[in-house]
This record gives sequence, structure tokens and C-alpha cells, in this order.
Amino acid sequence: MRVALRAWLDLVRAPAALTVLGDTVAGAVAAGRPLRGRRLALPLASVALYWSGMALNDWADRAVDARERPERPVPSGRIAPGAALAAAAGLGAAGLGLAALAGGADTLRIAVPLTAAVWAYDTVLKPTPAAPLGMAACRGLDVLLGAGAGHWRAARVPALALATHTLGVTALSRGEVHGGRSADARLAVATTLATTLLTGTGRAASARHRTAGALCALGYAAATGTAQLAAAPARPAGPGADGAVGGTAAAVRTATVAGIHGMVPLQAALAARLGSLPAAALVLGALPLARRLSARRSPT
Repeated sequence: MRVALRAWLDLVRAPAALTVLGDTVAGAVAAGRPLRGRRLALPLASVALYWSGMALNDWADRAVDARERPERPVPSGRIAPGAALAAAAGLGAAGLGLAALAGGADTLRIAVPLTAAVWAYDTVLKPTPAAPLGMAACRGLDVLLGAGAGHWRAARVPALALATHTLGVTALSRGEVHGGRSADARLAVATTLATTLLTGTGRAASARHRTAGALCALGYAAATGTAQLAAAPARPAGPGADGAVGGTAAAVRTATVAGIHGMVPLQAALAARLGSLPAAALVLGALPLARRLSARRSPT
């Protein structure tokens, strides 16, 4: 029983769910629509859709994982491919149901495209050059889920910030097994800088909200950027490469995990600057637990 539970937790990258909760919080704060009452189901909807994407990822990648990551639940035989696909479908349906409960048609107009984007990424886009853009779209839509279709414009800056960050993290993560490319490392660093500027500047609810947001944004930049710089080009590449090889696979994995965890101070920075210090504190409180759990179970 315990072995089976561990397999399912590995399949959905359970600890990483803590880095998703703040997406809808940031979107809700930006739109001036606090997560109260039924709207408290929105972060849970995000988690369900995130877990759906993780299960679907392992189902779609089962042949590649059999060669590169045989320890994962599907290629190792701990979870059957059909069961992983069923879990992805069930969690996706649960996410849509929670979104409907939280806001009816208003939130479904965001949740349905978000679900479609998740499935498109895992089943079509992931092996293509468009993969980082596809994942960025998923994260941006997740932020907009907190605002709702009727208020999405108010949350477009937080959505763009999370999408920009995700673009760089996803591009760099493609080197987790064989090592990174210099172009991906440079893109990751550039998107972190752009995200920091986008998050730490612009309108703020007050001077103290601006200060709190800027501090969180700087914390995000330091933690994420340092790891990404460590995965930057280290030696000349061989023929046919893109100019230089990035860091080792281990360095890329470390930077990818830092990027995943970096979502939390980024979400907190946006929530703080746009008007809710308590929401920012609650979001930031998930970071120590996410790091502790990730030491036991990989979020990638």
C-alpha cells in the first residue's frame, strides 16, 4: 500500500503542487477578487490540473523515459500506462469540476482552454521547439484562472510574468538528462531578468506594498538566477551544436528545481505589490515545505 502511494506521488510530482497554489492567488489579487467562499476551490483546481499534466506527461513520455529515466513510475512498472492516462483524465475532470464550483461559466471559460493547453503540451508540443511557449501559455492561463474570464485584463501582467518565467525554466529543463545548450541557458537568465523587472516595477497599491513586492522579486531573482548562471556555457561545443554547451545535466536539474521553487516568491511578489500582504505571506509560507518535500521526491 505504501509503495503504491509513493508511486502515485512520484507520478504527479506531488511536492511541486505547492508551487502552483499561488498562481490563482496572484490573479485574484490583481483582479481585486479575493479567494473567499467557493472561490477558495480555485487553487485546488490548479493543483488538480497540474497533477493531471504530470500524469499525462509520464504517459506520453513512457518510451523515452524507458531509455532516459527508467526509475519513473510508468517505465519501472510501478504504474501501468493505462492507469497513468486514466489518472490524467480523472484529475483533469476534477480540475474542471472545481473550477466550475468556484466560479461557474466565468472560470470555465479559462479552465477549459487551460486544460486543452495542458493536453496539447504533453501530447503534441513537448518534443517540438514550441514546447516552452506551450508551457508558458499553461502557466499564464493558470494565473488568469484566479481572475476569471470577466476580469482577465486586470491580471494580464501577473500572467505575463509567470509565463515569461516558465518559458525560460522549460527551455532550460530540456537539458536535464544530457546537459544544457548555451542558447537555453542564456534564455533562462534573460527571462529571469525580464520577469524580475516586470514583477518589481509598475503600479503598486502603496509604498509598503511596492517595497514588499520588490523584496520578494529580488529574492526570486537571486535564488533562480544564481542556479541558472551555474548552468551557463562552460566549454566549446562540438560540430553541429549551437555555439557552446551549457552546464552539466546535474547543474541543469538544479537550476530547473530552483526555477520551479522560484514560482513561489514570484507569486508572492506580485500579490504583495498589487495589494495583499497577507496573501503574499501565505504564498511565501509554502516555500520551505516545498523545498523540504522536494528533497525526498523530485519535482521534475
